[in-house]
Amino acid sequence: MTEQERLELEAAAFRSLVQHLRSRPDVQNIDMMNLAGFCRNCLSKWYKAAADDAGLEVTPDQAREEVYGMPYSEWKKKYQQEASAEQQAAFNKQNADGKKA
Repeated sequence: MTEQERLELEAAAFRSLVQHLRSRPDVQNIDMMNLAGFCRNCLSKWYKAAADDAGLEVTPDQAREEVYGMPYSEWKKKYQQEASAEQQAAFNKQNADGKKA
């Protein structure tokens, strides 16, 4: 496999992941963080970091819109739910455990 082919496959996988996340707004970011250790916001930060590394000017809001498929504020209004006490406790535990490692 050439480097270009690898890059094209990685880009296709990224696009598929983003499309999948856009199709599942019912899955809350806190659930993703608790289960997988990353969420849509993490993905948008990685996108921005990659742009920065490539010398491309991408704002955090532009990166979020690439991942969410709409402005982040709009997504929050339409889909974000208040985290339950259980979700927040699991998140806090995961972060506390992660800081110990």
